[in-house]
Parts: sequence; C-alpha cells; structure tokens
Amino acid sequence: MLITLAIVSLLAFYVAFNLGANDVANAMGTSVGSKAVTLKQALIIAGVLEFAGAVLFGHEVTETLATKVANPALFAAIPQTLVIGMMTVLLASGLWLQIATSRGLPVSSSHAVVGAIAGFSWVALGIDAIDWSSIGLITIGWILTPLISGAIAALFYSQIKHWILEQPNQVAQLQEWIPWLSVSLLGVFGVIVLPSLTQPLTNFFINEVGLTIPSHDIPLFTGAVAAIGLTLYSWKQLFSSPIPNPQSPVPSPIESVFARFQLLSACFVAFAHGSNDVGNAIAPLAAIVYINRTGNVPINGITIPIWILILGGIGIVGGLAIWGKKVIATIGENIISLQPSSGFCAELATATTILLASRLGLPVSTSHALVGGVVGIGLVQNIKSIKFSTLQNIAAAWLITVPLSAALSAAIFSIARIFFL
Repeated sequence: MLITLAIVSLLAFYVAFNLGANDVANAMGTSVGSKAVTLKQALIIAGVLEFAGAVLFGHEVTETLATKVANPALFAAIPQTLVIGMMTVLLASGLWLQIATSRGLPVSSSHAVVGAIAGFSWVALGIDAIDWSSIGLITIGWILTPLISGAIAALFYSQIKHWILEQPNQVAQLQEWIPWLSVSLLGVFGVIVLPSLTQPLTNFFINEVGLTIPSHDIPLFTGAVAAIGLTLYSWKQLFSSPIPNPQSPVPSPIESVFARFQLLSACFVAFAHGSNDVGNAIAPLAAIVYINRTGNVPINGITIPIWILILGGIGIVGGLAIWGKKVIATIGENIISLQPSSGFCAELATATTILLASRLGLPVSTSHALVGGVVGIGLVQNIKSIKFSTLQNIAAAWLITVPLSAALSAAIFSIARIFFL
C-alpha cells in the first residue's frame, strides 16, 4: 500500500509540475509579453498566488473531479480497477502536458484529464462507460470559447483605443475612465474569486453567530470597497508620475497605469487558476487515497487531506519556475506584440468568458479563452500583426488533446491491468 501511495503521489506531482509549466501562462503570459512585469517577477507572483489558491481553495474542485467525472458507481464492485485507471490518467495527462509544454503550446489540462478518464473507462468497462454528453460539451466549449473571448476583447480594446489611446489628451481621458476600468476589473474578477474567499466568513456568521447572510452580499461589498480603493490609488499614481521614464520597460504614462491594472488582473487569474486546476493533478490521488483507506470507491464526496493540496501546490510552483517560460513566451510574445492596455483587455475578456461559461455549465479552457482574447486584440490592431503559424500549432494541439490523451490512457491501462489486475 505504501509503495502504491508513493508512486501515485509522484505521478500527481508530475502532473502538477507539467500543469504549472503549461497552464500558468494563462495568468502571466500577457503580463510578461506587455512588459507589465518581468519574467522573474511573474514567476514569483504566480508561484505565491497559485500555491495559495491550490492549498486554500483547491478542495472543492478536487472533490468534484475525484467523484463525479468518472461514474464511481460503475467501479463500486471493482475498486482496484479504478485505482489502476486513475494512475493511468495521471501518467497519460502528465505525458501530454509535458509534450505540449516542450513545444511551447498552451493546452487544456482539464481536457487532457477528461480524455484520459474516457480512455481508461472505455477499455475497462466498454464504450457505454463514457459520458458522451460531457465530451460533447467539451467540443462545444472548444469551439465557442476563443470566439467569444476574442469578440469581447476586440470590443473592449476598440473602446479603449478610441476613447483613450487615440485622443490628443490621453491623461485627461484616462482620468475619466479609471473608475470604469476599476469597476470592470473588480466586478468580473470579484465574481470569480471573492465568493471562494468569503465563503468561510459567510459560514462563520451562519453557523457560529446565527446571522443569515446572503452568499452574494460579502463579495459585492468587498468588490465595491476594492473598486473604490483601486480608483483612488490609480488617480494618485497617475498624477504623481505623469512624465515618462525612458529607462522603464513601459515608458508611456498611460501604459504604465494600464500595467498596474494588468498586474492586478493577472494576480486574480493566478489565484483562481491555482484553486481550480490543481484538481486536475490531485483528484486521482485523492480518490486512490480514499480507496486505500476505506476499501470503497468514493460515491458522495470525500475529504481532501491537506498534504495532497500542498503536494499539488508545490508541483505547480515547481513546474512554473523551471519550465513555465516556454508557454509564457508563446502567449505573451509569439502571437502578437502586446502593450499593457491590450494585455489588460485580453485578460478581462478571458475572465468574462470563463464566468459566462461557468454560469451556463460549459466546461471550457482558460488557455482557449486567453488565446482567443489575444487574437481579438490583434484583429483590432492589425490583422497582419497576428502570427498565424503560431496559431496553427496551438489549434492543432487543442484539437488532438482529448483523443490523444484518451489513446495514451487506454494504451497504458491495457498494459497495466495485465500485470496488476
């Protein structure tokens, strides 16, 4: 049992490592490409926030993936089959993420994990074990996500370009727009991040104090205070340093202000990403630990031990620090040239798209949304500025993620069950 647990823990770390190297570009790629932050700063910021999000709020997504993606009832009589299957999921998805990262291609870890689960389930229990409706939703999400994100980014950037960047008195125009930019930023990201942050406080008031507080009140109040604070801070920075610094990587005073907005948006994305996608790496491990401890397949939910969350967080940070710059360069530099204003619009469009998809229950990819947002910016700037050769490689990687990870998982499971089942 200890040997099995050690092997599975190493596999989960392997997936988390490759997930950090690939998916964290979603948070920091555009910020590095626009020079809002340096690569070293991005690695430090994203590392801290990804780890915090994974450890503090990664349990809910992990529990869902461990108990609801693969139908656990089908494996109730054969728990050891599920153990071997989850091990193949880790190995197959980790291998594909490593291959994609080595080529600098941003792919979806969620799609890789779902594909791997489908692959081993097919071999283990037949074609009927696959939830084809989920596969269909993934396909819809793959098609719609970049299109919606690109449209939102193009619309938002075209307004900023018209009302601020192309005006003769940019400083005065930006002064009028800062409150609206603040509200947009904190409104979109607040809906994604703040409910998770404030849920423990809400539960405390309900369970310990006896006060009934609607779940949306605290996030809305916090978002309003944060928006006001960001507005005042941005005004102060705008008027205290209106003269360009030739030594700065962002010498324009207007772009310097946008760089501050973009840095904050990137921080929100990093935290949310850590709390969400860590489940892709550690959910199989959590399920296996539960089976080894109880002898039963998890059906109605499980408690995630803190050491599993920490393992996932360390893996994400390690992969980001050692190998993350390859995909960061692809998103931030190899599609179009970005400024903080355009990078901020791309990140805001990404968050809006993910939020809309979540409300509709569509499983989508942050990678897809961010690439679509960057392309939308390029269409507004100049279509000739888009490097379509890079996009072709990215689209090919997206297209084959689910079937390739499924095939890898099926092949590995077919070999593994000969020796272990």
